Amino acid sequence: MSTASYTVVGMTCGHCVTAVTEEVSGLPGVTDVSVDLDSGGLTVTSQAPVDDDAVRAAVEEAGYEVAGR
Repeated sequence: MSTASYTVVGMTCGHCVTAVTEEVSGLPGVTDVSVDLDSGGLTVTSQAPVDDDAVRAAVEEAGYEVAGR
């Protein structure tokens, strides 16, 4: 198992959390996604290390962006 943490910018409500969760959950190998609205924290658990660019693209597909990294 592998876990990676990110900060998502632009989320303001529960719908935002759901959108990010659904997009990132669809990435190959991802087994769990946890999003904290208050902090913008995104934790991705996967079978093997997930590609940062793939996570960033999934978050952008949901309409948000990953800070820094």
